[in-house]
Amino acid sequence: MRPFTVAGMTEAKGTVAGVTEADAAAGAGVGAGPLVQLEGVNKHFGHLHVLRDVDLAVARGEVVVVIGPSGSGKSTLCRAINRLETIDSGRIVFDGQPLPAEGRSLARLRADVGMVFQSFNLFAHRTILQNVTLGPIKVRKEKPAEARERAMSLLERVGIASQADKYPAQLSGGQQQRAAIARALAMRPKAMLFDEPTSALDPEMVGEVLDVMTALAGEGMTMIVVTHEMGFARHAANRVVFMADGQLVEQAGPEEFFANPRSDRAKDFLSKILTH
Repeated sequence: MRPFTVAGMTEAKGTVAGVTEADAAAGAGVGAGPLVQLEGVNKHFGHLHVLRDVDLAVARGEVVVVIGPSGSGKSTLCRAINRLETIDSGRIVFDGQPLPAEGRSLARLRADVGMVFQSFNLFAHRTILQNVTLGPIKVRKEKPAEARERAMSLLERVGIASQADKYPAQLSGGQQQRAAIARALAMRPKAMLFDEPTSALDPEMVGEVLDVMTALAGEGMTMIVVTHEMGFARHAANRVVFMADGQLVEQAGPEEFFANPRSDRAKDFLSKILTH
């Protein structure tokens, strides 16, 4: 993985967005099996079969980028991992435990799995700082002063500490998305899910969000990223997963996938997306 900077600031070795090497080592669980595992997962929306016998294992510290045409099931796959979407059959295991159906166990799972959506989902009536501290105080039961200190560190790391006392509507789209990333990181997640996090942004704002995501990838955060940003997939992914019609058609390292896709479906997709 190449060195990089975040929001114009040089990344300090051993930390990213407030995550220390010790934090990463504690969550890495080397040799403890995959952090995320899907086994024979199926999901229907009415008559539409959106996930078809999906098998996928994501190692601790791995960055998996999921690409494919619209309607291929990418976002549903992402949302199923923290049970924002239920599945019809199969099994999803996170950190060695099957996904809980409800209650406190499900709340704990969602605290351990940060998620960033294409819409920022910030609370409009709370400041950026309040958005970032709310989860740690209410869910993690952190002391307000500690939560505030960590939140300011995270906002500094994503380059928007000066916006802490503003409301979401006062920020650009790129700034709001970076605030959403800081909010997710404030929960000290074991994994991060990104569902097309740059698709709602103006083109000039995309880079600032991708910089933050690339930094996270480079420092060992387990990430599953649904995106159309092929540059990010090439640069930051350990593995590219190509989906079509609800199925995982093929998966490979980024260099192999982009240089030599095996399936006709992937070849057709890449020929369209890389030439426009």
